[in-house]
Amino acid sequence: MPFTLNASVLIALLAASSAPTPLYALYQDQWQLSALTVTVVFSAYALALLVALLTTGALSDHVGRRPVLMGALTLQIVSMGVFVTAHGVGTLITARVLQGLATGAATSAAGAALLDLENPARPGRPALANSVSPVAGMAAGVMGATLLVHFAPGPTVTVYVLLMVLFAVQIFALAFTDETAHPHAGALRSMRPHLALPGAARRALVLTGAGVVAVWALGGFYSSLGPAFTRLISPAAPQAAGGLVFFTLTLCAALTVWATRSLRALTAATLGCCAVIPAVLLSVGAMHVTSLAPLFAGAALAGFGFGAVSQGALRMVLAPVRENERSGTLASYYVLSYLAMSLPAIGAGILTVRYGLGTAAHLYAAAVILLALAAVGALARTLRDRSGETTPAPLPPTRSSGRTAPAIARRPLTHHK
Repeated sequence: MPFTLNASVLIALLAASSAPTPLYALYQDQWQLSALTVTVVFSAYALALLVALLTTGALSDHVGRRPVLMGALTLQIVSMGVFVTAHGVGTLITARVLQGLATGAATSAAGAALLDLENPARPGRPALANSVSPVAGMAAGVMGATLLVHFAPGPTVTVYVLLMVLFAVQIFALAFTDETAHPHAGALRSMRPHLALPGAARRALVLTGAGVVAVWALGGFYSSLGPAFTRLISPAAPQAAGGLVFFTLTLCAALTVWATRSLRALTAATLGCCAVIPAVLLSVGAMHVTSLAPLFAGAALAGFGFGAVSQGALRMVLAPVRENERSGTLASYYVLSYLAMSLPAIGAGILTVRYGLGTAAHLYAAAVILLALAAVGALARTLRDRSGETTPAPLPPTRSSGRTAPAIARRPLTHHK
């Protein structure tokens, strides 16, 4: 039950983060927002999340997972309330900032709680949950909001009220769960902005960094400008099409995380980076044939790339990490991810205002392809160098303290190779 609850927190947080995507078109029509304004609203969330990760990313290692999660979910409820009462772009940005702070504080705590609950009989499940829960949440959020736009009264209110109820239920459930961390001194010191990344995890993140940036930047484009890009390709398409494109990406990402879980982490990351290149070409090509079919195909391939790279990179980064370094390591990974998601999206908004969405999409595509090519080169070379290596069998659980051995001693053959 605690494992499922913490996974559900991650899913709900990311569902809330993607829920505004299908609503951007409504906000644009209602308040006459430009493409740049939309990307600023989108990126306000990601940048606030980064601030939270840099300051509270390791906090749950010191004070415990439950206090951080319960406080963050309370702040999420406040942000949902601001969304409900939003009357202009300023209120919308405020809501996204509050949402980003809450998500940043909770993401690393919930992810670390999943790692705390690793079962020796089911090794690798926490890393898998940390990979699949966010993309599954984004898929659920964008699909739920898309359906509410068409079938619910006041969709810009209904979706946030439902999320408020969900977060309240999770707070109540967390109050009755046991603490999984071992709190210790240094909480205030841990909140000084910094990145806590052990040496082995740092090397893994450097190796996979270009691929992580490529897939998250592509996800940021689909999430922020996806609806406008869909209308550019097919002006007569239903309004729901823009949200469904991003849903396709996130759904395929979630399925990919599950389907590639038995692959070597390095192999999964390499395959994912390879898929990014045709995904981008299909998406941009859709503009030239004025058809949504290549766009959806590109979104599906982008989802495969996102899922494979994300779960491969996470497994490589988390494999060598000790228990007291989990929360900070996850925070460092997400700092890179959300920087890659937000800053390029703002750049795309600026280019759209100056040169048009079509030109911005071509330039964005070129940058993502270059990153993917660089990642494929680095990963393929490492894969070739390691092709003859073997990994020792997992160690049994320790009996000395009544707890299981640290994750690094229990990781399966597929975790890091």
